[in-house]
Amino acid sequence: MGSSASLAESLAAAATALHEAEGRAETARLAVRLATEIVPDADQAGISLVERAGRARTVAWTDEVVRAVDAVTSCGAGCAVRRPEMWTSPVVRVEDLTACDGHGPVLAGSGLRSALLLRLRGHQRRFSVLTLYSREAGAFDDVSVRTGRLFSAHLGIALESVEVQEQLAEAMHTRDVIGQATGILMGRMNIDAAQAFDRLVRASQKGNVKLRDIASRIVEVRATE
Repeated sequence: MGSSASLAESLAAAATALHEAEGRAETARLAVRLATEIVPDADQAGISLVERAGRARTVAWTDEVVRAVDAVTSCGAGCAVRRPEMWTSPVVRVEDLTACDGHGPVLAGSGLRSALLLRLRGHQRRFSVLTLYSREAGAFDDVSVRTGRLFSAHLGIALESVEVQEQLAEAMHTRDVIGQATGILMGRMNIDAAQAFDRLVRASQKGNVKLRDIASRIVEVRATE
C-alpha cells in the first residue's frame, strides 16, 4: 500500500512538472531525468523519433553515452533489431544489448546492457519512444514495465498538450503576419482586403512558397523601409 501510494505521489509530481515545462524540448529533457528517478532499474534514458523508413533521431538524453550509442549504431530506439516491433507493440524489452544487431562491442563498451522501449505516440510514418537503459542485463521486470507505462502515459499527454499549444501559438502568429501583409498591400496598391489576400495566395501558389512565408517577407521588407 505504501509503495503504491509513493508511486502515485511520484507520478503526480512528475505530471505536474511536465505540464509546467516550457516547450517540447524542455519537456523531453525533464522527462528523461524523471524517468530514471521513477522507473526501477533505469540508469539512463532517451527519447527518440523513429520513422518507418528506418531513420531515428534522439531528441533528449540523460547522458552523452545515450546519444553516442544512438549515433554509432543508429539505434535511437534502443536496438535496431527490435525497433520494428514498436509499430505493433507499445512495449518492448531488450534483455541483452550486447547481442544487438551486430553492434555488440560498441554497446558493451557503453556499459548499457538492457533496455525498455515505451512507445509514446505516433502515426503511420513515425512515432516517439522513451527508451530506458540499465547497466544490468535483463534488469527490467514486470514492475518496471508497469511503472514505465504509467510514466509514459503522463509523458505522452504532456507532449501532446505542448504540441497543441505550440500549434495554436503558430496559428495565431501566422494569422497576425498575414493580416499585417494584407494591410501593407492594401495601402500600397489601393485595393481592398479580399483583393490583397488573393494576391498573397496567388504569389504563394506561383512560387510554391507557404503563405505565411510570403507574408513574413512583405512584413520584413516594410520594416526595413
